[in-house]
Amino acid sequence: MTKVSHHSQGTLPALAEEPIRKVLKNFGLTEKEAEVYIFLAKHGVLKGGEIARQIKKDKAQVFRILKSLQTKGLVESTLEVPTRFTAVPFESVLDLSIKAKRDEAALIESTKKELLIYWKNISKARLEPPLEKFVVIEGSNKIYPKILQMMKETKNQLSATSTVPGLIRADQFGLFDAALEHPLRSKIQLRFITELTDQNVNAMKTLLKRKPTAGFNFKGRNPDLGLQLAPRMVIRDDEEIIFFITPRTDTSATEQEDVCLWTNCKALVDSFNAVFEDLWRNSTELERKIVELETGKPAQNTHVISDAEIARKKYEEILRSAKEEIVMVTSAEGIIAYWKKMAMLKEWAQKGISIRIMAPITSENLKAAKGLSKCGEIRHVSASYLETTIVDGKHLFQFKNRPSDEEKPGAQQYFGNAFYTNDIEYVEKTKNMLSDVWRNAGALPTVTLESVIGPKRGTVAQFPENPWKKISGVSIIEEEQGIITEKDILNKIINAQKIPAKDPSKYVNLYGSLAMAVIHPPDYFNLPEMIISAWHIDKQSSLGGEDMLCIHLWLETPSGHAYVPVATIGDNPQAVEIRKVNLSRTPAGQNNQLAKKDELYVRVHGNTMFAGWTVPIPLFPQPYTLPPACILFEGHGALKTGIFKQKTSWGSRPRTQIYEFNGFEAFVTFMHPAAKYAGPGTDGLLFRDLVALFSPNEKTAISLDNHTRKKK
Repeated sequence: MTKVSHHSQGTLPALAEEPIRKVLKNFGLTEKEAEVYIFLAKHGVLKGGEIARQIKKDKAQVFRILKSLQTKGLVESTLEVPTRFTAVPFESVLDLSIKAKRDEAALIESTKKELLIYWKNISKARLEPPLEKFVVIEGSNKIYPKILQMMKETKNQLSATSTVPGLIRADQFGLFDAALEHPLRSKIQLRFITELTDQNVNAMKTLLKRKPTAGFNFKGRNPDLGLQLAPRMVIRDDEEIIFFITPRTDTSATEQEDVCLWTNCKALVDSFNAVFEDLWRNSTELERKIVELETGKPAQNTHVISDAEIARKKYEEILRSAKEEIVMVTSAEGIIAYWKKMAMLKEWAQKGISIRIMAPITSENLKAAKGLSKCGEIRHVSASYLETTIVDGKHLFQFKNRPSDEEKPGAQQYFGNAFYTNDIEYVEKTKNMLSDVWRNAGALPTVTLESVIGPKRGTVAQFPENPWKKISGVSIIEEEQGIITEKDILNKIINAQKIPAKDPSKYVNLYGSLAMAVIHPPDYFNLPEMIISAWHIDKQSSLGGEDMLCIHLWLETPSGHAYVPVATIGDNPQAVEIRKVNLSRTPAGQNNQLAKKDELYVRVHGNTMFAGWTVPIPLFPQPYTLPPACILFEGHGALKTGIFKQKTSWGSRPRTQIYEFNGFEAFVTFMHPAAKYAGPGTDGLLFRDLVALFSPNEKTAISLDNHTRKKK
């Protein structure tokens, strides 16, 4: 009988499992293999059937996993019948992993010279520019070494935006040492922007102490007006960028695993460089900001009003004294709060006072914003500013974010610790910055995504019931709507097994994510208004995984104007061929691009989707080309779930489609080589978790009978 190893059968602490899982994955284990190994470590010697029953997996699948673990030397078995299994001690796994890494490194080291000689013989000198592509980098242990490499390769300039914990993490990986030891350190320019607070100022001072007093062009700044660092990025020599797509937080890297995209696409690097330069212009030198934080006096004639009631009275007194203009940056909720005080705004307008208000515009406050526009000018800005008011260019107030319901007890406390100054130099600087923000802010939308794809009616899904209302090529014959829970949808995606489509032109199961945006490009983009749909399709879908874009333009059709599909681009060859058939009666039927894996990338992280492409996309039949660009969809508001079933006609092809989703309305940021376009929250939808089925009308594989439903 095989000797069974005895080791502690105590339960592993929950916090200890994640690093153990990472070690096991590095050793070559799959997620399911790691799960079975850890389960055995917790519960000792067990039969295969017992394991399958307790972890609720198919028995045959568990035996395949156990066999694989035995082959890798991580599980031992007894000779009795039925066989029992036990996990090899984790110490042995670590030893095996370390040995494997050492052997691998030794092999590479011993053959390095021969490999380089061979490479020189087969490689050819290339004069053409490098291939533009995306590379995904996950985890601090891969991201920061890549940034370190970029630092070492810098010839002219390295620019970065980062949180202070991110800078500290970079220092731990040797980034500042590499900068100090750089052979061109007296010639290159190193710039970074970070956010200083009372809590992190000492950590920043410690980093700055390492900066030489001479011969080193190293500058840092802090954004004015509480402008947030979105996105976090590092740009080298206008040639490459590493861009964080995980949400910006102040947590350390050990608490949150980051995900980054690296690209050398010149158009995208230029786009993000423009964002950095704009942020740099509207920032304060770190040394000055440190003095302000330590003294508590950002400018002369400035003070913080801690008492909320006193601050409110002073604010209202200054507003009543206005004679020429009032400039405001407020929150999405602030728009609604001022709408409830329309009498006050009408009084200002009657006095001839210019009123300009900037705020995030969403579907919830769009009606209020249009009401306010009768008294002044309203524009959309991103939700990354502190509430700020400037009166007559003489008085400046800043407040906390306004609560969503001003009627709640204590809601007026946002006036507490209000910042006030009448220092002319400081107010003038802030006013100039807000003027720049105003010029780039979006006007109130006249065309919203809701107006294109259908209104949100009823109380079932709270999302548009017909996502193709004004999209050409699809006719809705019949539809019904139902209720489903967030958990149900997630379980369907997690437990999905790939069922290859026998006839993919008819039957297709799809799991993944979808985001849609209506883009209103500024005139200087030289692009028409369009709808862009971005898909991230999981590999368990019928046709396998794919990242895909579909672009629609507002064109004339036999039945009137509609958004018509004019281009698609995807990285799954089979899916591209299917779309040629399905879209054959639209311009997109003749304009389907097959992208390489590193030319198109769509990624969902939390409630955010990133979609980017490094190749131009012709918008046939119009004389336009969509250049390399990227879109960020940021979900906001409450989660919405739903299910709807539709009998449709795609040209002459009748079919049934069923969608089940968890999703959000979304803010849209479109990064184009010309500039950055930030759209209101009425511009986008993000179906974060999506299950879809497409089938012929006569043989629908799924019905809504098991769900509460509503006939239309």
